[in-house]
Amino acid sequence: MAKMRILLVDDHEVVRLGLKALLESHSQFEVIAEASTAREALEQMERYLPDIVLMDVRLPGTSGIEACEEIIKNYPGTRVVMLTSYAEDEILFSAIRAGASGYVLKQIGSDDLIRALEAVGRGEALLDPAVTQRVFQEVRRAVKEEEASAFANLSQQERHVLLLVSEGKTNREIAKALFLGEGTVRNYVSSILSKLGVSNRAEAAAYAVEHNLREYL
Repeated sequence: MAKMRILLVDDHEVVRLGLKALLESHSQFEVIAEASTAREALEQMERYLPDIVLMDVRLPGTSGIEACEEIIKNYPGTRVVMLTSYAEDEILFSAIRAGASGYVLKQIGSDDLIRALEAVGRGEALLDPAVTQRVFQEVRRAVKEEEASAFANLSQQERHVLLLVSEGKTNREIAKALFLGEGTVRNYVSSILSKLGVSNRAEAAAYAVEHNLREYL
């Protein structure tokens, strides 16, 4: 079985020495190069083409996040694992957007780090358990924002009309429920179809259900 070839990037030599000793005590890994800056890392990438880059987020000059983005763009077959001392949300999501395959805290145990690198080597994505919950929270928040924006152009009254349309109510039934005239309801329905970019009531109803309209009334 071929060894996983690793490039270590950290501006602290002691950290690199410790990581190298740990990794090379496991036969499946080979540390083929080291770098202390993002610039050195990119130079080593071109020379060695490692399988995995284990890189500190905070580097002098160009950050590890920027280096990760550059590596992924130029060497898409290489996987980058970001290593950091702090579980900061902004850095976490920046690393994910940059294309990192893993994000682990330096406080991670040696066995857990080895398992993390093995998982990344198999093509899996991995987050330190300490930050996983925050990722799910951010994803849920983003979904909520997207759903809410789906009805941003509708007035509150139009949302109520759309809800009743999604329940299969006729214009007459909607007018009665909301104490409106049928002509007013027709105008509302026409406006709703136009704003949502749909062609009929059935499509409007499906749109309302898909984006959870009830939660935004």
